Amino acid sequence: MNKKDITILLVDDEPDILEIVGYNLTAEGYSVTTAENGVEAVKLAKKKKPHLIILDVMMPEMDGIEACEQIRKIPDLQHTIITFLTARGEDYSQVAGFDAGADDYITKPIRPKVLVSKVKALLRRIKEEESADNVVKIGNLVINRDEYKIVKDKKEIVLPRKEFELLSLLASKPGKVFKREDILDKVWGNEVIVGGRTIDVHIRKLREKIGDDSFKTIKGVGYKFVV
Repeated sequence: MNKKDITILLVDDEPDILEIVGYNLTAEGYSVTTAENGVEAVKLAKKKKPHLIILDVMMPEMDGIEACEQIRKIPDLQHTIITFLTARGEDYSQVAGFDAGADDYITKPIRPKVLVSKVKALLRRIKEEESADNVVKIGNLVINRDEYKIVKDKKEIVLPRKEFELLSLLASKPGKVFKREDILDKVWGNEVIVGGRTIDVHIRKLREKIGDDSFKTIKGVGYKFVV
């Protein structure tokens, strides 16, 4: 995928951020659309269907957390990459962001070169997913990486991006125990700092949707997918 074909939605209520970040991303060859609040972001996301959304947390009308939750409810945007952009670095804010469906977290102040590198790393995940095995079949479960689709007992299950990636990782080697640090590295990226609770939250949601018996917790180590 060429840079000119990649659409980025940049959302922030600070004009200077929109101008500086937007300029640097455009200079890199990306197609950039901007919004000043969460309400506008949701509308533009539906219309543009961006590959990446850079979303500020503290905004008027609708904050970034709520906007992210609304975007994740849109079928066509289930797997759009979303990263938060905020001056707030508290752990609880990061956990809230990941629970809302975000893929990453960038803190202000922003250095343009660092931001561009971060964006490239995030978009690289799309290429990695395209090169992975397309379809995985395990018993009555089918994982289609191309379509980000899960089918169990002939019924389709819609999963947010991170839940899909976590399930895909664990199911890639049934019975193998994936250490927590490996899960964080492969699903969230080693550049992201998140707590162990983030994995636990996603596993809990997968148990509810796929089945509690499909996942086993190895205390103090990690998780494995059980056939």
